[in-house]
Amino acid sequence: MADWDIRPASASDVETVAELRAVVMRPDLERLGRYDEHRVRQRFRDGFDAAHTWVIEVDGEFAGCVALRPAEDAVWLEHFYLARRLQGGGIGSGVLRQLLKRCDGEGVRVVRLNVLQGSPARRLYERHGFVVESEDAVDVFMVRELT
Repeated sequence: MADWDIRPASASDVETVAELRAVVMRPDLERLGRYDEHRVRQRFRDGFDAAHTWVIEVDGEFAGCVALRPAEDAVWLEHFYLARRLQGGGIGSGVLRQLLKRCDGEGVRVVRLNVLQGSPARRLYERHGFVVESEDAVDVFMVRELT
C-alpha cells in the first residue's frame, strides 16, 4: 500500500476535488443515465464545507478527499473520492478505518452514507460494518451503528 495521509481541506481545494469527483463518478453516473458534466461538479461545489472535509494525499500528492458532516442524529460520510489509479490498493480501507476509529473515539453512535446503485464502493462500506438501510433507483443508503 502506498504511503498516505489526510489533512484538513481548505477552500482552495474545492476545484481540484470537484474535478476528481467528475472523473471518478462518471462511469456510475453514465450507467445510471445521470451524468451531467456541469452538474456533477456544481453539486460538489454547492455542498463543500472545508471544516468537515479532509484531503487524502499519497506520497505528498493530492489523491482524493472525504468528509464527515455532523447531522442531528448521525454523522454523514460524504464525498469519499480516490483517484482511479489508487483504488483497490487498500488506501480507501485505511482512510475509512481511521475515520471510523475517530468517530468511535468521539462517541459517534451512527454513521450514514449513500452510494450509487451498482457502485463497487458498496463492498468497501459493507466490509467496514455498513448495512443497507434503504434504497431507490439511484442511491443505496447505508448505516453503521455502534451497539
